[in-house]
Amino acid sequence: MTNENIEKIRRQFPVLSRRIGEKDLIYLDNTATSQTPSTVVREIEFLYDNSKANVHRGVHTLSQEATDRQEHTRRRVQGWINAAEFEEIIFTRGTTEAINLVASSFGDRFRDGDEIILTVMEHHANIVPWQLLQRHKDIKLRVVEINDRGELDLEQYRSLFNEHTVMASFTHISNVLGTVNPVKEMTRIAHEHGVPVLVDGAQAVPHLRPDVQQIGCDFYVFSSHKMYGPTGVGILYGRRELLESMPPYQGGGEMIKHVSFSHTTFAELPFKFEAGTPDFIDIAAFSKAFDFLEETGMDMISMHEKQLLDYTTRRLLDIPGIKIYGSAPDKAAVISFNIGEAHNYDVGFLLDKMGVAVRTGHHCAQPLMERLGVPGTVRASFAVYNTFDEADRFIDALRRIAPMLM
Repeated sequence: MTNENIEKIRRQFPVLSRRIGEKDLIYLDNTATSQTPSTVVREIEFLYDNSKANVHRGVHTLSQEATDRQEHTRRRVQGWINAAEFEEIIFTRGTTEAINLVASSFGDRFRDGDEIILTVMEHHANIVPWQLLQRHKDIKLRVVEINDRGELDLEQYRSLFNEHTVMASFTHISNVLGTVNPVKEMTRIAHEHGVPVLVDGAQAVPHLRPDVQQIGCDFYVFSSHKMYGPTGVGILYGRRELLESMPPYQGGGEMIKHVSFSHTTFAELPFKFEAGTPDFIDIAAFSKAFDFLEETGMDMISMHEKQLLDYTTRRLLDIPGIKIYGSAPDKAAVISFNIGEAHNYDVGFLLDKMGVAVRTGHHCAQPLMERLGVPGTVRASFAVYNTFDEADRFIDALRRIAPMLM
């Protein structure tokens, strides 16, 4: 990607012009949340100023406009991930709620003695909802381990399936290691045993365009705010036949067909799982994030991020005391590392003083930290608006910090 293209992209993100103290901001916390282009922000402002009305509730013009915009976004999502039907797209508040919905509603059918397969690299959002089921059902969680490069042990994964297995749920890309898991192959293996699959795509959607029909998964979940969109909007994709077989997750307005004190019938998909007033403003504005991704080009985004990842990794390894966690081939643009015995918080604090925003801690992946033998790491993660100059300044900052902490 040319410098001219990068600068054109960066001008769409005013926050990148901020200064932290006396330093220009270098934002490398994109795995936690990406920044949002002005087109999305202006759309939110426009909708609040001109067309705020509840969706699916009124015959008046504003309500119809709001409804049309929300349903337009639903169809954008359907096309983006190649879902077979728009009714298979459910709006949630985020990836976390989407997983909780599946765990609660689909998990309603699980019985004592059933088993769910997870991996050691899962975010807490794909661990705790399944553990909550254990308060009511005697189910067991089986965990797939990783090798020292941060790759899943597929032979172990295959061996965990048995007559008690009722679900496999795993991340598409690790938020710590950047490992891109072979989700299509993992789904195929699960389906050979008649086991449905949920894929946590929260970390994948900023870097690649998933095709849920090609993957073959039964559920796929992700969030808007990690792919240049508004906060508070998540997506649950589910195969129609499974969604239709699941009881509602929450009760209230919109998700009903008829209510009486003696009996209630529920709405058809997708509204059965969308109780109450949705965040229709941000859902509508989410469509502008898809415009940004399409105009920029996912191939261009992936190539630029890969170049930044390779360049920064090579330079990082020249710094004495640096240890990087995760070296799987074709990993996403995430680098988790530590400097000697220094605490990750100290590294992050000093980097912030130099204008560099990174994430520190366990990254909501404590089981993985236990496997790595560390309490936490420093994590730098790239987006399309990051530059090689920023990578150089990040490395230079680390070179200054390392001797202070060793």
